[in-house]
Amino acid sequence: MSERKTSTGKNIQPSFAYLIEKKRESEEFSDSEVRYIVESILNDKIPSHQLAALIMAIYFQNLSAQETAVLTEEIMLSGEVVDLTDLGMPKISLYSTGGVGDKTNLVLTPLVAACGVVVPSVIGDDENFIFGNLRKLASIPGFKTELSVKECIQLLKKVHCCFCAQPKQIAPVDRKLNEMRQATATVASVPLITSSILSKRMAVGSENLVVDVKWGNGSFLKDVEQAKQLARVITRAARSLQRRCVALVTDMNQPLGDSIGTNLEIQEAIELLQGRGSDDLKELILKLGMEMVRLAGVSGSTLSAKQTILRHLSDGSALAKFKEMVKAQGGDITYIDHPEKFPKAKYVRKLAAPKRGYIHAINAGMLAKGVDILMQPDDSGTIDTSVGITQMKKVGTQVKQGDALMMIHYNDHSRLDTALEYLRSAYRLAPKRPTHADFIVERVA
Repeated sequence: MSERKTSTGKNIQPSFAYLIEKKRESEEFSDSEVRYIVESILNDKIPSHQLAALIMAIYFQNLSAQETAVLTEEIMLSGEVVDLTDLGMPKISLYSTGGVGDKTNLVLTPLVAACGVVVPSVIGDDENFIFGNLRKLASIPGFKTELSVKECIQLLKKVHCCFCAQPKQIAPVDRKLNEMRQATATVASVPLITSSILSKRMAVGSENLVVDVKWGNGSFLKDVEQAKQLARVITRAARSLQRRCVALVTDMNQPLGDSIGTNLEIQEAIELLQGRGSDDLKELILKLGMEMVRLAGVSGSTLSAKQTILRHLSDGSALAKFKEMVKAQGGDITYIDHPEKFPKAKYVRKLAAPKRGYIHAINAGMLAKGVDILMQPDDSGTIDTSVGITQMKKVGTQVKQGDALMMIHYNDHSRLDTALEYLRSAYRLAPKRPTHADFIVERVA
């Protein structure tokens, strides 16, 4: 039961210990109990140790589809909800669970906006794998990612897209839950990921959602079945909330694209917006972009959706929209026109293949750790945006001894020595060509 009564018949709220025990025993919360939990978190009425215990119980026992849907809606309603109904355009968001070298959102947000769709990209603290899009965009001089809700609305009305950190007024309970999830090693809770993803996107006016669920050593989801489960739970919860959602489960067992590093990835995103770039990223951008324009109603068929995405990449409108967004958010667009203006690392060296063979496996997470070491902030707290790796060889490539597996851009020799331990260990070579793995594992709609 969700509420108990005193001898006089008056309703009293359940204790937090009772709710923790209930979920620990795998019982389902009532709608009113979920609302009470969210209200208690919002008003700081639940002690931190009991919130931690509750989240841990949810982590192990999960939430039902109904519990997840109610939790998502209540988290959305815990703060401001943006009304974009006066914009006579479809509104859709892209969410990626994050992966090493992933630039898809950087490209697709302006690309789909150029197709006539409003694309809010509001990013929470939980949405970074090693380093995320906000840190990458901050490498553009002047680019402002800390925006108020009012500023977000103005950008969406003017430019039809934006990138901003989650404002405090948007889904504040989500922020509190995420802080506790990180502190209790429960980030991978599928229902809590789902409620976090959907509540923020719904709160900023998105009508529909496309999700890229990554699995593998370059993602926080290491198990493909868990990734498939997350894709199904998100689409089911979205449907319960009268939102359309498509999820793609994609392979993240090697880095995406040719580069890892903040301004190096921005430069690669600019190439992709010009219709160039690595084949794996172009494939993913095309597949996700097609889903977005179809779900938004801009294109009615697979062929039409493909033509729409390719046309806006080739005619320069996607790059123009990116520049318009950068300028509107205070960024210096001369860096977009002339990427050579970005700071360059003092030193570049190749990581040589130790023997002849085929690249059988790449641990993308280890590559990201190596780059993170190169990027570590100095005494003033400034992150080195010029460092990283480029020209990465991919799984299945045949190499000779001494061939470059990648090019390393660095400024500090002592950091390089530490980073090399991770970068060298990330590659595994073998005499025979590996079997090909499907890039798109599953589509859930």
